[in-house]
Amino acid sequence: MLPHIEALYGGAAGGGKSDALLMGALQFVEVPDYAALLLRRTYADLALPEALMDRAAGWLTGTAAKWSEKDKTWRFPSGATLTFGYLESENDKYRYQSAAFQYIGFDELTQFTETQYLYLFSRLRRRRGVDVPLRMRAASNPGGAGHEWVRRRFIDEGETHDRPFVRAALEDNPHLDIAEYDRSLAKLDPVTRAQLRRGDWSVKPAGNLFKREWFEIVQAVPYDVRRARYWDLAATEPKPGKDPDWTAGVRMAEKAGVFYVEDVRRTRATPMGVEALIKQTAELDGRDVAVYMEREPGSSGVNTIDHYAREVLKGFAFRGILSTGSKQLRASPLSSAAEAGNVKLLRGAWVGEFLDELVAFPAGAHDDQVDAASGAHEQLATPTARGYAGKPIGW
Repeated sequence: MLPHIEALYGGAAGGGKSDALLMGALQFVEVPDYAALLLRRTYADLALPEALMDRAAGWLTGTAAKWSEKDKTWRFPSGATLTFGYLESENDKYRYQSAAFQYIGFDELTQFTETQYLYLFSRLRRRRGVDVPLRMRAASNPGGAGHEWVRRRFIDEGETHDRPFVRAALEDNPHLDIAEYDRSLAKLDPVTRAQLRRGDWSVKPAGNLFKREWFEIVQAVPYDVRRARYWDLAATEPKPGKDPDWTAGVRMAEKAGVFYVEDVRRTRATPMGVEALIKQTAELDGRDVAVYMEREPGSSGVNTIDHYAREVLKGFAFRGILSTGSKQLRASPLSSAAEAGNVKLLRGAWVGEFLDELVAFPAGAHDDQVDAASGAHEQLATPTARGYAGKPIGW
């Protein structure tokens, strides 16, 4: 057993990573009141055949352990528990704010945000005198929205920060038909194949437009900036087994060719819920902040913009923008400005997820924040764009 408080087992697919997490979680179930938590990004991921809950049921059914379907928890005769959970949204991490665990395992860590992962350390604790190690364990393949932060934390910095990385390989799993799996992996694109077959953390999708190190985190924004908020309407309500797009609104400021991302708001809600968020955000930003919204082509897009102008954002400086060209093409000016050091981020809770999405673009699961940031940058980079010159934010 590794003595370190955190560690990552990762690399190639099929190496038995989920089994390793589950074995680690069960290691101290004979200790009274020991508590372990295993996490996936969504409940659907937990419930898939051969996923964590299914494997645990196969191992524990018929033993003295008892399953609670309501709590998604196995309870052992000692009083120990093994709970399964998920962190689909950023705020889901707060569901565990009153809980205490001695083992927390993240399956497919690159699907989580860095802020979710770090917050769960606050739940890793034990009573004085309890002889159980505190362990944060994770398993993951390369790739996914969180690839960059996971690689940085465990591959680049791991050795010097006491965060061991244990490499997984197909050959580690004696129960897998490797030859047959190799034939399946051969049908993938070269980047994904290298990530899943060789566990290659260095290979990246072609066309990656953003790098994390381009963005300076600042504590405040200068005086006399022009401001705008740009919305990308793409939200639907989340459903089991689905990972829909988000509505995202990015507020950006500009002065002397330097752009400051000040705030990001996101939601997956009904149209009425989206309207409520956009109206409330506009009121919080103030009527001097120009509001822009991507307009879909066709009459439905025109009608949506008209509805927002007449009903939702009446009295605000508002305009619908018809987007042209591919998402990558529209993001290129923002990418160039960032590479030149001219895009800075105002410190806030949203920064982690924002950067995760940018560095994964265009291969990531979502691009709503990228679209909204690109739109805000386009409007503020245009000399004739409306924007408010006012007080600094973040002092």
